[in-house]
Amino acid sequence: MNKRREIFAPHSRSRRRQRRRQIALVAGVGLAGLIWGGTLIGGKYTRGLGQLTIRLPFVQHNSFNPEKQSDTAVLRLASLPANQRKAKLEAIAQGKNSIDKSRARYLLAADLIAQDKGKEALPWLEGLELDYPVLGGYIAVKRAQAYEQIGEKTKALTEWQNLLQRYADQPVAAYALHALFSKESQYQEEEINSLSANPSWQEKIQQMYEPPVDDPKYWEKAVANYPSHPLILELAGERLQENPDQPELMLLLARYAFDTPEVTPDVTPILDQLVGNYGRVVDSDNQPLIKPEDWQMIAVGYWRDRKYGQASAAYAKAPETSNNAYLVARALKFAQQYADAKRAYKQMVSDFPDAEETPAALVELAQLQPDIEAVPYLDEVVERFPERAGEALLVKAETLERLGSYQAAEEARKQLIDEYGESDAAAAYRWQVARSHAESGNVEAAWEWAKPITTENPHRFLARQAGFWVGKWARELGHRQDAQAAFEQVITNHPQSYYAWRSAVQLGWDVGDFKTVRQLDPKLVLPKTRPLLPMGSAALKELYLLGQDEDAWILWKAEFQNRLEPTVAEQFTDGLVQLAIGDYLSGISTIASLENRETPKEQAQYQDLREKFTYWQALYPFPFSDKIATYSQKRELNPLLVTALIRQESRFEPDIRSGAGAVGLMQMMPSTGEWAAENIDMENYSLENPDDNIKLGTWFLREVHQSYNDNSLLAIASYNAGQGNLSKWLQQDSAGDPDEFVESIPFDETRDYVKQVFGNYWNYLRLYDPKVAQQVAQHSQSQSTAMRR
Repeated sequence: MNKRREIFAPHSRSRRRQRRRQIALVAGVGLAGLIWGGTLIGGKYTRGLGQLTIRLPFVQHNSFNPEKQSDTAVLRLASLPANQRKAKLEAIAQGKNSIDKSRARYLLAADLIAQDKGKEALPWLEGLELDYPVLGGYIAVKRAQAYEQIGEKTKALTEWQNLLQRYADQPVAAYALHALFSKESQYQEEEINSLSANPSWQEKIQQMYEPPVDDPKYWEKAVANYPSHPLILELAGERLQENPDQPELMLLLARYAFDTPEVTPDVTPILDQLVGNYGRVVDSDNQPLIKPEDWQMIAVGYWRDRKYGQASAAYAKAPETSNNAYLVARALKFAQQYADAKRAYKQMVSDFPDAEETPAALVELAQLQPDIEAVPYLDEVVERFPERAGEALLVKAETLERLGSYQAAEEARKQLIDEYGESDAAAAYRWQVARSHAESGNVEAAWEWAKPITTENPHRFLARQAGFWVGKWARELGHRQDAQAAFEQVITNHPQSYYAWRSAVQLGWDVGDFKTVRQLDPKLVLPKTRPLLPMGSAALKELYLLGQDEDAWILWKAEFQNRLEPTVAEQFTDGLVQLAIGDYLSGISTIASLENRETPKEQAQYQDLREKFTYWQALYPFPFSDKIATYSQKRELNPLLVTALIRQESRFEPDIRSGAGAVGLMQMMPSTGEWAAENIDMENYSLENPDDNIKLGTWFLREVHQSYNDNSLLAIASYNAGQGNLSKWLQQDSAGDPDEFVESIPFDETRDYVKQVFGNYWNYLRLYDPKVAQQVAQHSQSQSTAMRR
């Protein structure tokens, strides 16, 4: 389609607007400011709160364990639309007492409320807290929402007040906080006062909500218990709009809103105000108002917004750690302030000479220097940091070559191979030489240079590509056993890679090749229920299993306060919850970045996680599967190939746009969409509508396939680069060997795109086709455990 894509933006504007609307809906009322001068409750409602009523005491602890009830009949219905599951849920809800009966009642009520049928929902909620205490607070929320829908404001108000009273220390209380005290609240003071005239009740509640002067105010309690709650953060942002002179609210947003754009779309102006107005202010104890740990959060916020100059200045005031010192310099480099970056790197190396980040700083420093001054920094890395010596030697060789010192450069490369042969840098150099020999026609030399990568660097990133070509070259040289061993090793060590698919093809597996993959119709088996979240409260896990995704997302954000240094389990949980709310772009990115964990403990946790099916299925989810299946069948396309393309094009974001103007799931250019619509007599359509986009996109993909005689390699390459560019490449290379053709594509973007799309296809196939999954399991010990689970 000849469209150049930008790096995926972290969040689309329409998704932010949608998320804010959904938060407002889930909360039960419109979002508005609650805080007045830093105190949450006060003003006209203080007296009314003295007349709240009390019901049964809240049971904060119960023995319910979602892990023991994570695959039941109701949970298998949770993914279905409300109209398709209603009858089965009703049958379960009217049966004998069980956890599934409670779950069915809750889902039926939630579905009815979503359909604005509050009156029908109320019977399902009656007394449900006693049987289903894990969601007691959320049952109260649903009951209050149901009463609001039928106009029973007094009863709804009672429910909100009881919720606030009984669950005050839990995040769910924020729902009531919104309903009762937002500026858009539908409840007036006289209605609150009319609820109860019982002096004894009034006295008790008055004591609760009008504590002594030395006790924290209710707002302070809320912030202490769940400061990262999305509703709290949004309220803080709205109150700042009314009264910007509230640094404590700015700090709250700096600490917790930097990764929640759905709540606070643009936190950078708030950071600017905080730094500009209060960066040098001290409190009554003559201590800085903005503490070092706050500066670190401010730096993260700036960094995420690519405000690297401001991020560097903030990191300079953060806790004095080697990592923060390194980020001071790195941010300056990204800001293209090279002279300042060099000074900052030198200072970091001086202050933290033996830190984990020091060798990286030295290499960065060398690359910022004139070549003639760079070598001493690289020699220091080689001498003092053997784990990074390979990288330094490779950079040194390149530097010496630019200086014309060819013999010295060759000596550096020899040292790299002889002493640091297991490093990534050694693998990169070996592969560079191997490809050079292959391009000159010396297959034997290419094979000899590539083989050590598969033995000395078998789990490195390059080993997947090198291993496949070791097999190809071995076969060309007549070494059939060596070839088979190489292909099997790629599947064993790198089962998730594009080159594992290419190896499977070479081994004769029925997994489709470039010219046959379109016609395949895989028999897939999808999970019946969601995986259990590894982290979070029992309420969070239950909401997630039930598919109550907005409530689950809000609760997780309230519980997830360790944003800067999450554990592996916390980060995986975060990714799963993002996927659940349809934020596939962020969810996939969050989960994929787990592989970057560096400490031995974290790497061990990650390696354990990646052996599980749930990890891979989270990386390769199946949204819009019904629509993809429908239109793929109509266009005679392999649905997994379409899914793979959508994952690469848009990460399943319906409204995402590229810099060139491509729109939606299949990134259709408006002109292409118009052409496709004319050909299928489709008058009214929107490229942001998933159904329309897939309908038009699959028609276009079929047309492209037909242009290239069903060669999916050429179709996919053309889809990215356009037919004009592909024609030029085919004139230079007839694509006799498709693997050679892929490696020779001159556009880096298109070459990577082709590998990514077919790599995606392979992963969907190996994860959801039991036959292929079993074949992969036989070749991979680490995967076999997961495949049997």
